[in-house]
Amino acid sequence: MPIEIPVDKWPGTVNTVTLGATAADGGTRSKVVTIGGERSLPFMHFENETPHPPVIALEMTAARPGDWSQVLLDAWGDVVDDPARWAGACEEAGADLILLMFGLNDADGNPVTPDFAVGTVKAVLQATGLPLVVLGPGQAEVDNEILVPVADATKGERLVLGLCEDANYRTIVASAMANGHLVLGRTPMDVNLAKQLNILMTDMGLPLDRIVMDPTTGALGYGIEYGYSVMERLRLAALQGDAMTQLPMLVNPGYEAWRTKESKVGEGVPDTWGDWAARGTHWETLTAVSLIEAGADVVVLRHPDSVTRVREAIDELMTLETA
Repeated sequence: MPIEIPVDKWPGTVNTVTLGATAADGGTRSKVVTIGGERSLPFMHFENETPHPPVIALEMTAARPGDWSQVLLDAWGDVVDDPARWAGACEEAGADLILLMFGLNDADGNPVTPDFAVGTVKAVLQATGLPLVVLGPGQAEVDNEILVPVADATKGERLVLGLCEDANYRTIVASAMANGHLVLGRTPMDVNLAKQLNILMTDMGLPLDRIVMDPTTGALGYGIEYGYSVMERLRLAALQGDAMTQLPMLVNPGYEAWRTKESKVGEGVPDTWGDWAARGTHWETLTAVSLIEAGADVVVLRHPDSVTRVREAIDELMTLETA
């Protein structure tokens, strides 16, 4: 006898957010990326269609990264010394968008300056037509010092600026509002903290369709279970109608996976761990796909090979039988 699959009907919908702007909308991007719009839990196609598949961002840094695994540096080669070339390589690797991370220093080891930040962002925008996420080093004073001029210099591009956190969101939100950009809000793994930050940002007048949230997570074997459960609870709250949780989610499995010992270390480990490069990309891929199934709309990766693998998983999940 046929089995009837129970179908949930949810009152809430995840907000739709568009990253980047083409010339028609005042920007210079050759394409935009739209995320969100879900009306069911991930890939429950028998309940509702998934309007926009999860997308992949590749992370790059404004100056050669000093703390990345040698496997990653080998994979990218000398483009890591030139942000413009690196951005082009990210597009060639199949990324949907690019995440540009600034550290505390510029390429010469000097403290990062507004001029360096603006010049780097402009060079990246000229080298690629993909939408761009721009993140400061995570220190409030420095973030404000570089992100405000970046926002002013790229008015209309619909960049995603961050990180907005509880102690440092006002300046970034105000600058994003003035220049037509979006923001990325990050909180520790906690549903209530994520909701509270969204409330604070919207209280300033920022529309919900210009906010992406990063609830943070852990890597495979390093706390991913708790991160997964937080993302799942945020999505359930959104579908149940809680407006302050109805925001698309961006998470960074690349950062999390490549700082684990299994991915970062190639010597002094058991032979049973296998090939170092393969191990690292497996760790990143499995972490990313797990988070996609938890509800991530954007996953940020570091290794170009991981892009292909995660893309294949997304394509398969998007074509699952609906009945």
